[in-house]
Amino acid sequence: MLWLPRNPCETPVRKGTHVTRAPHVLLSSLLLATGLLSSLAAQAARITVTDAATGKPLPEAVVEVDIEGASKAAPSSVDVYQRNAAFHPHVSAVSVGSSVSFPNRDTTRHHVYSFSPTGVFDLNLYRQETPPPVPFDTAGVAVLGCNIHDHMQAFIVVSDAAKFAITDENGQVNLEDLPPGEHRLRVWHPRLEETHQQWWEAPRPVSASDLRSVSLSLSVAAKPAAEQSSLQQRFNRALSQ
Repeated sequence: MLWLPRNPCETPVRKGTHVTRAPHVLLSSLLLATGLLSSLAAQAARITVTDAATGKPLPEAVVEVDIEGASKAAPSSVDVYQRNAAFHPHVSAVSVGSSVSFPNRDTTRHHVYSFSPTGVFDLNLYRQETPPPVPFDTAGVAVLGCNIHDHMQAFIVVSDAAKFAITDENGQVNLEDLPPGEHRLRVWHPRLEETHQQWWEAPRPVSASDLRSVSLSLSVAAKPAAEQSSLQQRFNRALSQ
């Protein structure tokens, strides 16, 4: 039987048989692929937002990246529902042109409103039937309230940027697929200041593979959680049974 010499990176094979690569060749290919995947993963910019006073991570911060010449994020339809006399989620972020519905999942009626220039609306007392969605066509921050429950508050950040995200429980966001170059970065948080309309502007732009830490000085104290009424407590116990 004739043996055919192969390239040094391969084991010799018999004529007419399938070529089998040597283990060290397969290992080299695997390492190369792993390196390429790691390189791609590194292209996601990671922003970590913390409280300057405590050093603790800040969830519910909205991180916005303005990319010159890029298309704005597409509009969407989202829900901000009421449960246990509270809005959920507490902070939402949507693009300009989006619509938000406000379903009531409580046993009591709510009267949801906002007087913010970003989106002025007034949804009179309702319980089971969800009012029509509210459009948000202007960038800014809408502060939500309830005329029946004064402690209820939530925020809708309406963005005209190409990229935006809300920090997780670790105060972090990953911004994937940023194009090459430098881009404007700014951050908003509900406790940043009392009007809830100001943003923290980064002194230097962000790039595609940036690992950035942002420390915010908060001027608004955290609100204590509202206590549930006896009726709400009985209702929640009934749901859990």
